[in-house]
Amino acid sequence: MFKIVRREEMAEGTVVLNEIDAPLIAKKAKPGQFVILKANETGERIPLTMADTDPEKGTVTIIYQIVGKSTAIFKTLQVGDGYQDVIGPLGKPTHLEKLGTVVCVGGGTGVAVLHPITRGLKEVGNEVIGIIGARNKELLILEDHMKDASHELNVCTDDGSYGHHGFVTDILKKTLEEKDVKLVVGIGPVPMMCFVAKMTKEYNVKTMVSLNPIMIDGTGMCGGCRVSVGGETKFACVDGPEFDGHEVDFDVLMNRLQSYTNEEQECYDEYCTMQTAK
Repeated sequence: MFKIVRREEMAEGTVVLNEIDAPLIAKKAKPGQFVILKANETGERIPLTMADTDPEKGTVTIIYQIVGKSTAIFKTLQVGDGYQDVIGPLGKPTHLEKLGTVVCVGGGTGVAVLHPITRGLKEVGNEVIGIIGARNKELLILEDHMKDASHELNVCTDDGSYGHHGFVTDILKKTLEEKDVKLVVGIGPVPMMCFVAKMTKEYNVKTMVSLNPIMIDGTGMCGGCRVSVGGETKFACVDGPEFDGHEVDFDVLMNRLQSYTNEEQECYDEYCTMQTAK
């Protein structure tokens, strides 16, 4: 049992933070890596990239959005409760090196994945410009954390309720025109990452994205997380989760993510009905 030692609800309760006691994982984990969690014996295996680690406390932090039955079950877990399984660290860690000016772009819960990478790029000596966005102010997460991890932070909201009224790509375009950017890291919803990669390709700026395909075992055996990168099939769990954004086939990724949309919604609706009836 991997106990939850801290719990926080964000974004009007649609996003939940869990700090989990997992000393062996915390000791080895690096920015960009993920864990697979299972709530109980019959639960689904859910991959989540770690938003933070604390080797001294022996904890890892994950942040998830409630989008289906499994994450709805996760939300019922309180401090003192625990996950049956937490497996990791999995995936390749982010390659961190001093390049000069780097831009870290995050949207939605992708900001949680982006945070340790942003901090790591700053720690190795880069000038880090952060750009984060959400549909509105209430859905923004980790603004203070990203501010600490960046030299400059720009905040965007689709509805203009906070920060720049518009998309993260608006600020990215301005930055690419004004700065000698050596690397862009884009993590968030697939459409956002796709548009970031298309924009940076026009400026010939290296771009890294973190992919979130359907995943089962996390060891490269099942093939469920296959993605097309540079015309080749890659497995996000062992070859990634980070890839060259200019090489990713985002259409294939989006299609695979939507493969079980109807079944997932039916399962979630059935679970909600059962909970209401109790």
